Amino acid sequence: MSTDIQLKENSALMSVIERVASDPNSDISKLEKMLDMQERVLDRNAAQAFTADMAAMQGEMPRVLKLASGHNTTYARLEDMNDAVRPILQKYGFAVTFNIDQPDLKAVKITAILSHKQGHKQESSLMLPIDSSGSKNAVQSIGSTVSYGKRYAVCALLNISTGDDTNGAKISG
Repeated sequence: MSTDIQLKENSALMSVIERVASDPNSDISKLEKMLDMQERVLDRNAAQAFTADMAAMQGEMPRVLKLASGHNTTYARLEDMNDAVRPILQKYGFAVTFNIDQPDLKAVKITAILSHKQGHKQESSLMLPIDSSGSKNAVQSIGSTVSYGKRYAVCALLNISTGDDTNGAKISG
């Protein structure tokens, strides 16, 4: 549904709600039902806009190279991912934020939240054990786990590939 049609639909619904609200004989339960209906319409429109912009954005998402190394492996740094995708996210009206929760001393829950300019959002969560490998202190162990979790949660949320096998795809790095 185009934005113009959505605006007209929202405007028409608001006009009806305003008329009902201004009538002193109006049934308050009808007004509440109309407001609930408007909220459902707004939510549906926001979800449709999210889906349309997400589909358009996917064609521009780069493969992010694994340029960092540590513990006998290579990986794509969160900073490199952010640098590669942030301009594309902004172009299509998206932002990524994170919620971090530590339900106990052995695990951290990382939730990546993809929010759209029209209010719809989608989440991807990971529950990870605290990374106590190497010679990390307790704070470094949590920081390492959070960084790892953010990378993988954002990759899942945005369908980002990492690696050096391009198969003709764009590469950032």
